[in-house]
Parts: sequence; C-alpha cells; structure tokens
Amino acid sequence: MSYKVLVVDDSKLARMAVNKALSALYPDWTSLEAANSEDALRAMETSRPDIALLDFNMPGQNGLDLAAALLKSNPHMPVAVVSANRQQEILNRTTAIGAFFLGKPLTQHELADFLRSAVKYLTTAKP
Repeated sequence: MSYKVLVVDDSKLARMAVNKALSALYPDWTSLEAANSEDALRAMETSRPDIALLDFNMPGQNGLDLAAALLKSNPHMPVAVVSANRQQEILNRTTAIGAFFLGKPLTQHELADFLRSAVKYLTTAKP
C-alpha cells in the first residue's frame, strides 16, 4: 500500500534530506512538503496525508503545537516531532500528546523504524 507523508520543516535542505531517505525506503509513497504550520494545515485539508514528520523549531507555531493540532483532528495519524533539542521536557511533551520523537540529524535507519511502526499502526488501528 502507498502512503502520503507530510514533511514539515522551515529548512528546504532538511526537507530534501528527509525526502531522499523516504524515497530510498518507499519509492512508491508520496511526499508532501510544507515550510511552516500554516502550509501544513493547508496540506492536511487538500491532500490528507497519512503520516506527518514535523520539525520542532519553526517560525510561528512550533512542531509540538502543530502535532497536538493534527492529532486532535486526526487521532489515528502517526506523527513524529523531529528535533536536535533532546531536552527531557520536549521528550515528555511529545509523548504526552501521542507523538513520536525523532532526533536530528534524522538517520535513514531511525526514519525506517518510525515508518515501519506507522504502517503497522495504520493497518491495525480502528478509526
């Protein structure tokens, strides 16, 4: 099955790196890009992605707040917050809202682990 992955990061280079790893792992999946929370919310309405990878530090709304908003309206969507900020408070808040935490720099191995978990969840979750 093919999935749509929303990649949200204000850095074009970071989005390109994630998309490169994603296409190496799952070439038949679709990647949607957003540079900020507003673009991400628009993409949610128009393209309905299945999985989201969100940068933590972005101008405007941060990735944790965006993750909370996405999960409120899409509780069965696998969401990961991606950040180099590994403070315990960030990790705790990420877990508390029901998202996953992935460290930066994001490795293909770590992305693969998250995506395998996401697929397993999507195929077994009862919406």
